[in-house]
Amino acid sequence: MASLNPGPSEGLSAVLPPGPPPAPSAAPPTADGATDLLSVANSPVIWLCALGVFAAIFVQTFVYMRAARTVGPEVGMSRTDLTGAFRAGAVASIGPSLAVVLVAVALLALFGTPAVLARIGLIGSAGTEVASAGIATGTAGATLGGTGYDASVFALAFIAMSLSGGMWMLATLLLTPVLERGGKKLASANPALMAILPCGALLGAFSMLTVTEIPKSGIHLVTVIASAGVMVGCLLLARALDARWLKEWALGFSVIAALAVAYLAHAA
Repeated sequence: MASLNPGPSEGLSAVLPPGPPPAPSAAPPTADGATDLLSVANSPVIWLCALGVFAAIFVQTFVYMRAARTVGPEVGMSRTDLTGAFRAGAVASIGPSLAVVLVAVALLALFGTPAVLARIGLIGSAGTEVASAGIATGTAGATLGGTGYDASVFALAFIAMSLSGGMWMLATLLLTPVLERGGKKLASANPALMAILPCGALLGAFSMLTVTEIPKSGIHLVTVIASAGVMVGCLLLARALDARWLKEWALGFSVIAALAVAYLAHAA
């Protein structure tokens, strides 16, 4: 005798019209989603954009170096002084570049190689770029590198990072002529003040960056002390030994020493 209460399959057959079975619900994101994201992030178009950015950087570098060599003798700088300044700048960039490279390697899985080269390599501030990307992904209801982070959210984050960097470039383009005119007026009124003001601005900016790091932890304090100690030691040795090259390498040595001390302090 048939049951009066149909079973699950019988009840479903009685309610649904005849025809093909319904399509299954969408499965949660799998590794294929990450593969699609990386294929978009490493697309040839983005590679071309990244190469275009680096081409512009090389052109700017060549133009600035040629302009410095042209104007240098007019302000009393010899070729030897210019060569020493170029060498000191190159050496001083080693330490900060290492810090950027270490962070950039960790971000390759999030943004792909060309996006990291274009953004982190151009701006140099990984914190700013990651903050812009995090805010953009949050507005889309996703998490950076986590749930919901797909190709469309990556495109949104990349646009946000580009706009973030583009705005300060635009501000620099618009405000630099204004500041240049103000600087010329100040130099004509008080040349000594104009010579002191840039140095004071640099000291104030970097001092504030240092002061804000010290209260974060004991490791930050030890790192700052170690970096300052190596810098002072290099400058004293350079003066005692009359070693000009040591002055040029002092900043690079202090940054590398700070990175080593911070790593050892974290590992301890």
